Amino acid sequence: MIHFIPEDILKLLISAGTGAIIGFEREYHSKSAGLRTMILICLGSTLFTIISMKLGADPSRIAANIVTGIGFVGGGIIFRDNSSGRITGITTAAAAWVTAALGMCVGFGKGLYETGFVAMIMAIFALYVLVPIQTRIKKKNLIRTYRIVCKFNNDTLKHYEHKFAKFGLDAERDKQTKSNDLISGIWVVRGPEQNHEKAIKSLLNDPDIIEFDF
Repeated sequence: MIHFIPEDILKLLISAGTGAIIGFEREYHSKSAGLRTMILICLGSTLFTIISMKLGADPSRIAANIVTGIGFVGGGIIFRDNSSGRITGITTAAAAWVTAALGMCVGFGKGLYETGFVAMIMAIFALYVLVPIQTRIKKKNLIRTYRIVCKFNNDTLKHYEHKFAKFGLDAERDKQTKSNDLISGIWVVRGPEQNHEKAIKSLLNDPDIIEFDF
């Protein structure tokens, strides 16, 4: 411990640094909760822990209240993208949750510094090192949502399902809508990224398609 800095101040400095390390990666990837948010989450958890300890509060209640509070923050980070139907922000919400736990480790101090340090290294590994591996996995099995609008005939939708299969893609038909002589079909399509690109190129040049979203 550095003797000329009060322990509580040192804890806050360590907490801010920890939050910054986690938040930098989220900020770099333009996520909704980035550098400042993670610093504030870590600082808040540390500060609440310090105050509660000085007031003689039950440690289990400290943890429970902080977890409840961070749940509200996480709820604001996670949302559904209306255009694609995908749920986004889960990783950022999980990072905020871990950051709050790291702040608590710093706040409790002796005995949990080592635990917090190891946990931070593991969090950094998950956020930084595993990104290329995750990218490779996604390229091998990318999921896209396609919407095609074209003139209606009995075999229209099956025609495009066969087309997806031709490009080595697994297409699961979702919502279908018919309006006058037009039909709209939505597919959740899974397969390698390069196969998606070939299919998109083909569909963009299809003269029978009136609208195409992907």
